[in-house]
Amino acid sequence: MSEKAFVMIKPDGVERGLIGEIVNRFEKKGLKLVRAELKSVDRAVAEAHYGHLRHKPFFEELVEYITSGPVFAMIIEGAGAVQNSRSLIGPTNPAEAPPGTIRGDFGLDVAANVIHGSDSVDNAKVEIERFFSKLDY
Repeated sequence: MSEKAFVMIKPDGVERGLIGEIVNRFEKKGLKLVRAELKSVDRAVAEAHYGHLRHKPFFEELVEYITSGPVFAMIIEGAGAVQNSRSLIGPTNPAEAPPGTIRGDFGLDVAANVIHGSDSVDNAKVEIERFFSKLDY
């Protein structure tokens, strides 16, 4: 059964020129890129995206980081897209991410971990709607 996942290359990944390499990994896995856009994230979207972390002391740092430069927002589709994306991405902390995962190969630290991916089908739907107009997908 096909499903959609939201994946976003964060400002550090865009700045380092990793878009092509990262998209290639999803395509090699057999997942299809159905929509993508290089875009700036405004503060309201950033606050909504990280809203579940609002009570954390690093919330403001996250918002400032994700709004600091362009991101490459993507809708990935395929069988088990959410779980397969998470496997490709690796754990949040790049130091704990195995080699071969995106964060393991390219992440520098928890703050600059290159990429975000939906953690559930329900969150994927919310994040896709947050970053793309319904007419886009």
